[in-house]
Amino acid sequence: MGLTKQYLRYVASAVFGLIGSQKGNIVFVTLRGEKGRYVAVPACEHVFIWDLRKGEKILILQGLKHEVTCLCPSPDGLHLAVGYEDGSIRIFSLLSGEGNVTFNGHKAAITSLKYDQLGGRLASGSKDTDIIIWDVINESGLYRLKGHKDAITQALFLREKNLLVTSGKDTMVKWWDLDTQHCFKTVVGHRTEVWGLVLVSEEKRLITGASDSELRAWDISYLQEIEDPEEPEPKKIKESSPGIQDSHEAEDGTLEMDETPEDRILTCRKAGSIMREGRDRVVNLAVDKTGRILACHGTDSVLEVFCILSKEEIQKKMDKKMKKAKKKAKLNSCNEEEEDLEVNVKMTLQDEIQRVANIKTSAKIKSFDLIHTPQAELKAVFLLQNNLVELYSLNASTRVLSLSGQTELPLEVIAVTCGLCHSAQTILLSFQQQLIPLRYGTGLRCSAFARWPVNTLCSFFVPGDRQVVIGTKTGKLQLYDLASGNLLETIDAHDGALWSLSLSPDQRGFVTGGADKSVKFWDFELVKDENSTQKRLSVKQTRTLQLDEEVLCVSYSPNQKLLAVSLLDCTVKIFYVDTLKFFLSLYGHKLPVICMDISYDGALIATGSADRNVKIWGLDFGDCHKSLFAHDDSVMYLRFVPKSHLFFTAGKDRKIKQWDADKFEHIQTLEGHHQEIWCLAVSPSGDYVVSSSHDKSLRLWERTREPLILEEEKEMQREAEYEESVAKEDQPAVPGETQGDNYFTGKKTIETVKAAERIMEAIELYREETAKLREHKAICKAAGKEVPLPINPILMAYGNISPSAYVLEIFKGIKSSELEESLLVLPFSYVPDILRLFNEFIQQGSDIELLCRCLFFLLRIHFGQITSNQMLVPVIEKLKETTISKVNQVRDVIGFNMAGLDYLKRECEAKSEVMFFADATSHLEEKKRKRKKREKLILTVT
Repeated sequence: MGLTKQYLRYVASAVFGLIGSQKGNIVFVTLRGEKGRYVAVPACEHVFIWDLRKGEKILILQGLKHEVTCLCPSPDGLHLAVGYEDGSIRIFSLLSGEGNVTFNGHKAAITSLKYDQLGGRLASGSKDTDIIIWDVINESGLYRLKGHKDAITQALFLREKNLLVTSGKDTMVKWWDLDTQHCFKTVVGHRTEVWGLVLVSEEKRLITGASDSELRAWDISYLQEIEDPEEPEPKKIKESSPGIQDSHEAEDGTLEMDETPEDRILTCRKAGSIMREGRDRVVNLAVDKTGRILACHGTDSVLEVFCILSKEEIQKKMDKKMKKAKKKAKLNSCNEEEEDLEVNVKMTLQDEIQRVANIKTSAKIKSFDLIHTPQAELKAVFLLQNNLVELYSLNASTRVLSLSGQTELPLEVIAVTCGLCHSAQTILLSFQQQLIPLRYGTGLRCSAFARWPVNTLCSFFVPGDRQVVIGTKTGKLQLYDLASGNLLETIDAHDGALWSLSLSPDQRGFVTGGADKSVKFWDFELVKDENSTQKRLSVKQTRTLQLDEEVLCVSYSPNQKLLAVSLLDCTVKIFYVDTLKFFLSLYGHKLPVICMDISYDGALIATGSADRNVKIWGLDFGDCHKSLFAHDDSVMYLRFVPKSHLFFTAGKDRKIKQWDADKFEHIQTLEGHHQEIWCLAVSPSGDYVVSSSHDKSLRLWERTREPLILEEEKEMQREAEYEESVAKEDQPAVPGETQGDNYFTGKKTIETVKAAERIMEAIELYREETAKLREHKAICKAAGKEVPLPINPILMAYGNISPSAYVLEIFKGIKSSELEESLLVLPFSYVPDILRLFNEFIQQGSDIELLCRCLFFLLRIHFGQITSNQMLVPVIEKLKETTISKVNQVRDVIGFNMAGLDYLKRECEAKSEVMFFADATSHLEEKKRKRKKREKLILTVT
């Protein structure tokens, strides 16, 4: 048997060049007791914590695979809830940066997250139209709320009442009673999607933003206020826009649908509308914690800020308005002696909500957040479309806000279109539309910028690593100085786009290919600079090769004898460099070849095309050695690893793949990018690979010393595909569950399946060990002496515990958020043994809360089969007795502990009061002593 070829594994090392992704929202977080200094932004699958004062990244909350879509900090500021594209939710600790709690219940991306006032419950909304309420302390789901017909856009808890209000893209605003888990009111006064809502004025007014230029205000009256006979009549508010007329319109002009009008908890009447300056839809609508500042923005770069006036401010404004109206009426009156003029002034919504300022940002706004700092100033932070974070400080002490400053994080990259590593492996070059960041590998920090307003398509480092040459979409060649980032020279090279550059192996020149159907050869030269006496680097054209089609890619062979040119007619032409004579034509691709590379020995050329195939050719005769179906979309970039026949390909399917050109084997797939990959670069030693994507991130892949075996890699790929198929399977049916059942909040995942398998294995081991114990007793009885019983190695690994205790350990090891779903997929044949074991455990008094939770869930889902099984009747009777008694004992212990804590609290308060009065008494005595000294001094002077 021959030796197998050994490969080394590449692993993800770092993500850089990214400030924040646009799919999620930016939020202020509290770290080290400071407010308004740190922000959390989504960054692909991770969450970055930025220090706005220093402009540095101080913490990374590591994600797994899917992109972050929503962020929400907890009220205590210690945790951050993160929603992902696959519907999962993770809660991270901002102190340690670890996410130990995971909730799986949604089938689509998370669109809304909101904590209640105490932080004990979390409401999540998703594109699957469901809202789930999670118990953060118990790490489990409480119930699922169904009713919306499209994606959820916002969810808010009410502070004083156990109610929830949600909005969705189905144009509905729904009110939910969380005591009974049902929707008791639906507001249908919107004609388009509702994108946001906020509660203001002590939760007595709801403001919603839709796809038009109106912010609609709704007055909320609760049941106690409605029944109060002393309540004055509601004020008549003149709307700025006509109300919506409909056949189902109420008397007050509001569209409402009440499930049960006799059980009405609150009423919601339209109070009017505020017109925004933007004509597009509302993207985000938010209010600060004081409820005074309301802000919203659309798809443009303007944030509109409003101030909600207090009752005193409204009264002052109305008094001025009344005074002005009386004065005007008196001037217009014919009888000047008439003093008592009846003037009616109506209060409008614009008198209560006043526009104060518009904040213009440098680019389109994707999300924003507001916070009040301890210095009594309001700060607004923005995540912009061009990968930028801006901070505005607003003086909120007066009603008219003043813009006091702006802080920007360093913009690292916008849309990377080309990248490469230079010979020393310390500098990486990447491009975007308006900036060319030059980055150093040490710390992956951006070191310099070169500004140019044209798209960059290709580049390379000039030998010596002091300059860089780039090609643009307008056909220009630009020479930049690497140290200063200054533009040295611009040359009009091609009439169309300059698609490709290739440095000659002798490093004396390079070749360019463009859309003007020509290939041009250039040489480096030193010219005298006009501004100084020193010479600087320049380039001059030497030769031109005219072709019949547009040139997409050019590449030199390592010995500089051949030049490969990719054309728009789907072929690759090979020419001699010295004579420019035609040598070979490589044809076979169905779509144009976008990328290609020649191996270090000049024996092979690999071409990647938009037809998703990679073809490996021999350069001696131009024969196709192998055609590989490489990607599920266009192959965008291809590079050989130096001094080997291994090569990497990058595609629009967001994957990077490594191949062996000798054995035509797929070695491994590198996944991590969330959008199309445009290019990649391989370091000269092959130890590092850098890829750039449309998700505005650069990723570094590092070669490890771990050997990679193809058979094991294929097996791991099959396991991953199986896990994905398990997650996509239909959820298990529950006996007695109806369509409106809101109890089950979890979903089937590979973790819950593995947890159920662990439970089944533990029960099987318990059965086997119990049978062995009975056989052992029979053998000992027949032999008349004690025979040693062999111990199971699994039980020995757990400290030589009993089989029943091992089952309890397995239950304790299952995550709280996965417990119900694990029991749900458990076959009923294991339930009788579990119930008997639960009876034994509860009698021992261990883990009563966990056991009762499992017991009640099993009784709920297997009620029919358990009650029809006569053998389980005595077990249920025993469970009934033991459970009630043990639960009462636990409740008594908890009550005793709570009483003890209350006593300690009262003692501490009493001591603090005594200390306070003692301090006050000593302070008073010190004052008396000083007064007496002063009086004595005056007497002696007199």
